[in-house]
Amino acid sequence: MQESRERILSALSEGPVTGPELADDLEISRAAVWKHIEELRDAGFEITSTGSGYEIESVPEFGGIAVEFGLEAPFEIEYHDSIGSTNARARGLATEGRENVVVLADEQTGGRGRLDREWSSPSGGLWLSILLRPTRPATHAPVYTLAAAVATARAVRETGVDARIKWPNDVLVEGRKLSGILTEMEGEADRISWLVVGIGINANVGTDRLPDREDVTSLQAEVGEVDRRNLTQTLITEFHELVHDEGEIVPAWRDLSATLDRRVRVETANGTVEGRAIDIEFPGSLVIETDGEETVVTVGDCTHLRASEGA
Repeated sequence: MQESRERILSALSEGPVTGPELADDLEISRAAVWKHIEELRDAGFEITSTGSGYEIESVPEFGGIAVEFGLEAPFEIEYHDSIGSTNARARGLATEGRENVVVLADEQTGGRGRLDREWSSPSGGLWLSILLRPTRPATHAPVYTLAAAVATARAVRETGVDARIKWPNDVLVEGRKLSGILTEMEGEADRISWLVVGIGINANVGTDRLPDREDVTSLQAEVGEVDRRNLTQTLITEFHELVHDEGEIVPAWRDLSATLDRRVRVETANGTVEGRAIDIEFPGSLVIETDGEETVVTVGDCTHLRASEGA
C-alpha cells in the first residue's frame, strides 16, 4: 500500500480527522489528501466528511487495501480479481528480489496443487501465496507447510468449522477437503533463497462450483457466507507468528491433526508404507508404525484408511 494512503487509513482508524490535519501530519497538500480519500472510496471504503472531519463508516468486503487495513503482520498485499496462479506470480516476484509479499486473488484460472494436480479456484474462494526469504537451511522448508496448515486451520475454526489437518498439506472438515497448500522454494542446501507458500480455501463457493466429489466441501456449504477479509487477515497473522516461533509449529500441528493415531497408506518414491501414524517430527516427517517397526516418511501422498481397510 502506498505509504501516504496507509498513514491516512491509520489516522482515520482512530476517529474523525480533518483534511488540514492530515495534510500537516503527512506533509502533503490538501489536494493530495483529497485524492487519496477519493482513491480509497473508489476501492470500496465508505468515508464520510462532516464538520468533525473524515471518518471511515465501513471497509470493503475484500481486496488488497481492505486486507492490508488493520493487518497485524508486515506483509504487502498484491491483489488480483483474477490471475492464472498466485504461486506463479509470487515466484516471479521472487526473481525480482521481492519478499514479504502476499499475492491474493478472488479467482485463479490455472491453480495447481501437489503433483501438478488441477486445483479448482472459482471466484469467492480465498487463493493466496506468501513470499518469504527465511534464513533457514533448505531441509527446514517443510515446516513452513506445517505452519501454513496450522494457520489455515486456526483461521477456519474461527468461522465455527471444526477444521483438522491431514498430512502433509490438506485441511479437512469431517474428512472432506476444504483447503490445500503448495510450498515451493529455491536455494542451496544450507540456505533458502526464497520460499512461496500457496494456500487455497474453498470459502464463499457453492459446492456446485467445486469438483464433483463427495470428499470436497466449502465454508459456504458448512456455515454459509464468511467474512473473507477477516479470514485472510487471521490466516496471515497466524502464519507470521508461527514462523517466528518455530518451536510452537509441530505441537500445534499435532493438536489439530486428523492423521495421527489412525491407519494410513502413504505412497512414496520408494514404495508404499502402510500402518498407524503415530507422530510428526520436525521439520514435517510422518512417523508410521507397522508391525512394531517405525518408518519415517518425509514426502508422500497420504490416504486415511477406514477401519475395514489395511491390516
